[in-house]
Amino acid sequence: MKTRTLGQGLEVSAIGLGCMGMSFAYGGAPEAESIKTLHHALELGVTFWDTAEVYGPFENEELLGKALKGRRDQVQVATKFGFRISDQGVGRERIAGVDSRPEHIREAVEGSLKRLGIETIDLLYQHRVDPAVPIEDTVGAMAELVNAGKVRFLGLSEASATTLRRAHAVHPITALQSEYSLWYREAEKEVLPTCAEFGIGFVPYSPLGRGFLTGKLKVEELDEKDMRRGLPRFQDEALKQNMRLVDALNQQAEQRGCTAAQLALAWLLAQKPWIAPIPGARKIHHLADNAGAAGIELDSDTQQAISQALPADAIVGERYDEKNQRMTNL
Repeated sequence: MKTRTLGQGLEVSAIGLGCMGMSFAYGGAPEAESIKTLHHALELGVTFWDTAEVYGPFENEELLGKALKGRRDQVQVATKFGFRISDQGVGRERIAGVDSRPEHIREAVEGSLKRLGIETIDLLYQHRVDPAVPIEDTVGAMAELVNAGKVRFLGLSEASATTLRRAHAVHPITALQSEYSLWYREAEKEVLPTCAEFGIGFVPYSPLGRGFLTGKLKVEELDEKDMRRGLPRFQDEALKQNMRLVDALNQQAEQRGCTAAQLALAWLLAQKPWIAPIPGARKIHHLADNAGAAGIELDSDTQQAISQALPADAIVGERYDEKNQRMTNL
């Protein structure tokens, strides 16, 4: 597995692993199967693992904590804070708004460290910008955790270019994690140029369009708890039109002897040397397929052909419902 360097020196595997779906949003997976997948990730060199306290809530960090036993030095662990989590309800019902008050950040990080069973978080993200708390206060509190040795590097998620600039002025930001793929390219307008200006790494989540770009996703077969069932892009008419783009990606992949997922990830890797996508994978064969993308080199003509086959303005439907959309690009 090739590696990439984010920000001020965080070296990670070129292809990471988004662990959310093992416990949250997509129906989950049996714990033993997930741990087996996580351990196989290490064998493949996929050592950049991404989680968050809200995934479960809490269950995903606990899962990683079990998988990390005896293997901590092999993994770059990224987790996130930023939501108020209620004791009432189940799963996503427990998310009760954003909360980046400094006292909450400290409490959240202590909880993450305990669940993960580690002494230091390699990369700590603010999960969503809290409009009620100045980003300077948030990053100031995060910086204190760096000084205390509880966190190595800092990141933001779904922050605007303006917020990123303000944050970086307080303490170096190592990575911005936001959605980016052939399915959603908004980051190209302002965020990626800002990352380039300040030497900030970029970590695309949902780099396969929540599984859509694999060409194998069947919405009707998704778990009834799967959040994708309610997303605008997965609704009937939008789905039909978006499938034409997946067909185009499949054709491009067939011409190059790889899978659609591998081509979509290779396209992302080719955009910038400081981009490290974190596709999710609950099964070993999906994990192995994703990891194979790191070995695919795309020249500029191929990149252009793929971009033209899946133009940014051709995707139909919003990526989130209205409530979640309002929490992005702040």
